[in-house]
Amino acid sequence: MIEGLKLAADSFQKMHRSPPILVLSNAWDAASARVFESVGAKAIATTSAGIAAALGYPDGQKIPLEMMLEAIARIVGAVAVPVTADVEAGYGRAAGDVAETTRLIIRAGAVGLNLEDASDDRALPLFEIQEQIERIRAAREAAEQTGVRIVVNARTDVFLAEVGEPAQRLNQSVYRANAYREAGADCLFVPGVTDRDTIERLVREISGPVNVLASRGTPCVRELEQIGVARVSVGSGIMRSALALARDAARELFDQGSYGTFLDRAIPYGEVNELMKAR
Repeated sequence: MIEGLKLAADSFQKMHRSPPILVLSNAWDAASARVFESVGAKAIATTSAGIAAALGYPDGQKIPLEMMLEAIARIVGAVAVPVTADVEAGYGRAAGDVAETTRLIIRAGAVGLNLEDASDDRALPLFEIQEQIERIRAAREAAEQTGVRIVVNARTDVFLAEVGEPAQRLNQSVYRANAYREAGADCLFVPGVTDRDTIERLVREISGPVNVLASRGTPCVRELEQIGVARVSVGSGIMRSALALARDAARELFDQGSYGTFLDRAIPYGEVNELMKAR
């Protein structure tokens, strides 16, 4: 198993180093992962919010780590492409907690992880930079000890959490991202940014591959690639869209007694069965 993980990790690392841009549609269960793989996904990312919601929990590390790991393992087992796991802030504040979570996601078969600097503390919404550096180093060292060179995608939530004065957010994001890169991160994730000029500056001033989050107003994938973005992901966006379709179908069913919303968009039953047989 470890040799297979090493090969998958090496392949996933290479996807961040040169064009084309790495496009990740975040999965929340085995079925969504297989659907994404069937239409050409080169790798699968998980969505913490999607997995938590599917299992009846809100996002924000409210779901027990054991349940998150089981969901990650199911996704890994469903596809033949590399899988990177969203483990939020590492399921523990201490560097040792992050190291243990890293070992566990590798054991589950993932070859990448997202690690954010959001602290869930209203007074100090982000970890202090030195503390986050230590946490990233812990993840990096734990992975190295297993022999699997996973992709550590270090996320800073300066923009997403609207930390500090708006005029200073770009500089703070760059400063944090570069510090995280020096600590051992392979890719730097700055969600909450949509305008082209800011994205261009992030790419220019961050000394490593940049990941952006696709949301309303984000340039299209081709434009992001031209800018120099290495990786674009969708977070919980597709999962929330699927829930919206389910809600609208149910409303039509209960309010009008008709079935068009789901019948018009449903994947044929036989196709779903065949897809679930695939590996």
